[in-house]
Amino acid sequence: MEIHKDSMKLTTPDQLNADVLSYSYNMDYSKIGKCVIINNENFLALRERKGTQQDVSILEHTFGALGFSVEVAKDLSAAEMLQLLRKVSREDHSEMACFICVLLSHGDEGNIHGTDHEVEIKQLLKLFTGEMCPSLLGKPKLFFIQACRGEKYDSGIEADSMESNSTYFRDIPEEDFLCGYSTVAGYYSWRNESSGSVFIQTLCKVLQENGKRLEIIKILTRVNNLVAFNFRSNTYYCPTHGKSQMPCIISRLTKELYLTS
Repeated sequence: MEIHKDSMKLTTPDQLNADVLSYSYNMDYSKIGKCVIINNENFLALRERKGTQQDVSILEHTFGALGFSVEVAKDLSAAEMLQLLRKVSREDHSEMACFICVLLSHGDEGNIHGTDHEVEIKQLLKLFTGEMCPSLLGKPKLFFIQACRGEKYDSGIEADSMESNSTYFRDIPEEDFLCGYSTVAGYYSWRNESSGSVFIQTLCKVLQENGKRLEIIKILTRVNNLVAFNFRSNTYYCPTHGKSQMPCIISRLTKELYLTS
């Protein structure tokens, strides 16, 4: 078979760069974005979340180093959580590339606790849809949630204990959202009273090492690996000793995301 050289097309470096850019979120803004941390430690009817301040400290350091404007709120009621995030959603994010929210609290499946009672996670996320927050339309919105999603203890997650496809996106209202949960549905999430939670501490460690180099899904996959294979609970109570934890990534991102401008 004869091949004519005129029929052979080579991809130029400029074309390759254009292809990469077309599959990546545009981060060329004057600011990378805002990071809101809601840290609920004390509750009216639930136990104090000892150790959570260690998570706040490392989150502030990690996202501040990545260039985010970090705002921390502590011990908010359910109504105050909605009020704060509604206020943030109404701000002008036009000069920002993305948005991050970290929720540290008690929880159960589909809900996060204020100091008084719970609020649906999907209610909080809906505040940042294109309709409610036009200046973040088409931009990545990341929510990291450190909270229990049930009362079961993980002895090593089995295949049939994972969330079904029908429930994967229940909390996420539209595209360009990502939720990083500390554990899968139905399970307990571990926190150490002196060193903080295994999920948040590991997330920040990986972000500090690779946050400006790796794509976000690769970062969170490494977090999954480190938590799932390296962590085992250490308690005096036999039924809760030696348990593991499996974080959960639920993504509707439509492009690759690199946390660098």
